[in-house]
Amino acid sequence: MTAESQQAAGGAESTAPAAADTGHHGHGHQGDGKLKLAIGAVGVVFGDIGTSPLYAFRETFAGHHSIDADRLHIYGVLSLVFWSMMLVVTFKYVLTIMKADNKGEGGSLALLALISRSSGEKRWTWPIILLGVFATALFYGDSMITPAMSVLSATEGLSYINKGFDPYIVPIALTILIGLFAIQSRGTAKVGALFGPIMLCYFLMLAVLGIMHIVDHPSIILATLNPLNALKFFYVDGFTAFIALGAVVLAVTGAEALYADMGHFGRKPIGLSWLCFVLPALMLNYMGQGAMVLEAEMGPRLGLIQDPFFLMMPDAWRVPIVILALLATIIASQAVISGAFSLTQQAIQLGFIPRLRVEHTSASAAGQIYIPMVNWGLMVMVILLVLFFGSSSNLAAAYGIAVTGAMFIDTCLMSVVLFSLWRWPAWKAVPILAVFFIVDIAYFGANLIKVPDGGWVPLAIGLTIFTLLTTWSRGRKLMQKEMAEGAMPIPVFVKSAANSATRVPGTAVFMTSSADGVPHALLHNLKHNKVLHERIILLTIKIADVPFVREENHCALDDLGQGFHRLILNYGFMQPVDVPEALKRVTGCGAEFKMIETSFFLSRQTLIAASTPGMPIWREKLFAWMLRNSESAMEYFRLPTNRVVELGSQVAI
Repeated sequence: MTAESQQAAGGAESTAPAAADTGHHGHGHQGDGKLKLAIGAVGVVFGDIGTSPLYAFRETFAGHHSIDADRLHIYGVLSLVFWSMMLVVTFKYVLTIMKADNKGEGGSLALLALISRSSGEKRWTWPIILLGVFATALFYGDSMITPAMSVLSATEGLSYINKGFDPYIVPIALTILIGLFAIQSRGTAKVGALFGPIMLCYFLMLAVLGIMHIVDHPSIILATLNPLNALKFFYVDGFTAFIALGAVVLAVTGAEALYADMGHFGRKPIGLSWLCFVLPALMLNYMGQGAMVLEAEMGPRLGLIQDPFFLMMPDAWRVPIVILALLATIIASQAVISGAFSLTQQAIQLGFIPRLRVEHTSASAAGQIYIPMVNWGLMVMVILLVLFFGSSSNLAAAYGIAVTGAMFIDTCLMSVVLFSLWRWPAWKAVPILAVFFIVDIAYFGANLIKVPDGGWVPLAIGLTIFTLLTTWSRGRKLMQKEMAEGAMPIPVFVKSAANSATRVPGTAVFMTSSADGVPHALLHNLKHNKVLHERIILLTIKIADVPFVREENHCALDDLGQGFHRLILNYGFMQPVDVPEALKRVTGCGAEFKMIETSFFLSRQTLIAASTPGMPIWREKLFAWMLRNSESAMEYFRLPTNRVVELGSQVAI
């Protein structure tokens, strides 16, 4: 959607122009050292999965569905953790899905745009689009639970420094979280420079703590690597082992972040840091936790399994390690919050979310943005989650469903890529997809058991956001269709109106959602003011389904005669829209643009119910509410506030 209906319906037109029309470019990672990017990835990409040792092993044994902490179960769980990391993170994401990038960008929306552009208007694309949108909705649920879970689990470590902290765990966690959301508007560039070194120290700490206990029980290494121990766990315990998957999956939460953040660091640096540093550090810590519990006598063992991560550290190291763990969880939360901002910007550009105010917190880094409504909405939900669940163990019951659901959808989207885009033969694609689907369905099924204990929370959040996204997408398409049907052809208008109306000095820019018809704002202006400016620009903003558009393909200008010009500005869905800045670079339609001599005409639509509504009435009312509360087009397109004229009209959908 572009211009005129954007004024009411937000965002810019989502289009799929051919590569020749828009062009694209990646991020140019070749110029940066892989090692430098790999270290940077450690600080941003792996925060979520890196904080899993604080609670994943504990929840498997002492969570809502506890199991005995004996040799059979510890070996079985550690083997499940290792092979889950290999199958889900290494083989599925690093080696397979991350190859399906959209001009260097990853994430469910980028993958969805890639599939949509390649498949065109085929009949099966609509269900795939719905799946991708639902994965986006689930991510928002995950971005609410992750900060609450991570920070609360690390704050609970304060009780191992001094029992006097016990009554203040929740207030301290809330203070940290509120402070984290409060500083988002200042940008993360300066803080982000510390992310890498802090997370490097954190992962080294995980490895050292693990090795300290593994040396007392070295056989645990082979036991962990042996998949027969995982199979034996299922053979002996059956359904109990299946239930344990619901906690084991906590060890791989954050795997989807590798794909979502691929555009920032590149596939190879992320893969390098995972295989050479993060994976070994995580597994050493998990094996150390298992070895510590195995080496303990039966009496202390029950106490150790209640919080093995904090009990595996020497007393002298406890304070710095708890502080380091707390910093790591803050960084993990920051990465998820930033990811929510980036995803929202993509969704706005692709037409799934109304226009929202997007603030750029860095003059040099386009990806560093801040969206106030998303920030404060996330903060309120995180606070409610912490207060409602009260402890990380209770939150663990809600954690996992959103992640496993998104992982399952990623596999569905990947199957489309393998067959339709990459044209893999069935003998090659089916075995790989079968393994991924079996793992994903097993994990998702195990997490469904958590629904009565709190798993309904992320599902409810996901369904609510999914309803909002699909309502907006459907409503804006109906609005576009209705407005296009009554549009007058441009050539007819230019011939009839150009010579009959009084021409006045200056430039008028009319924002229009279609490159074919006359903007409603132009018709209203002529009808009421009976004048036309000397130079009239019919401006359309098009958002391509590629992340970035080449500079040479950014602008398309067509002279319509009689002082009328059609201007199309092409943007990628990762690029901010700045109309005045773009007009400065436009040539070929007279003198350069001066904002003091340029007026921008916008149209704002008011919805009225049609006799045969295109959507159920409740969805029309929801769409109308979203329309009223969307960001002003003037601010979204960065138009000068004293040069904007807004004209209203009514639209029935």
